[in-house]
Amino acid sequence: MKLTDALLGEHGVIYELFAYVRDTAANSDDVQQIQGAVEVLERLLLSHARIEEELLFPRLDPHLGEMGPLAVMREEHRQIEDLLTAAKLRSDTGALRSVIGQLLDLAHDHFQKEEGVLFAMAGQFLDAADLTELGNDWAARRKVMLTG
Repeated sequence: MKLTDALLGEHGVIYELFAYVRDTAANSDDVQQIQGAVEVLERLLLSHARIEEELLFPRLDPHLGEMGPLAVMREEHRQIEDLLTAAKLRSDTGALRSVIGQLLDLAHDHFQKEEGVLFAMAGQFLDAADLTELGNDWAARRKVMLTG
């Protein structure tokens, strides 16, 4: 499996979690319940970003340089992490909802950039064997057994 296919699959799962967090924030007045949903999202988003930054980005750096699309992706990862931290510090539901809205909007837009631009660039600059090797690395990190 190509790394880009694996990352797209993760996006599908995380999109569902975006909806759950948005619904929980909108329908609950319990800060701990809302923050609990954000904690699950945090674990998945940070793990997803770490895989991109450790597996995909280093392979694309020689082709794209450290500026441009990869700089944007890295900066957005940092902004997402900052918003996740900010959500943990909010004890008022209104302020927490505001941070969550910013977080979900940024993360969704970030995923759209990856799907529409970054993964296409990966396919352009990395051959199928490289992407499959990276996919195998992804599977090992995720403890997923790939067959075939």
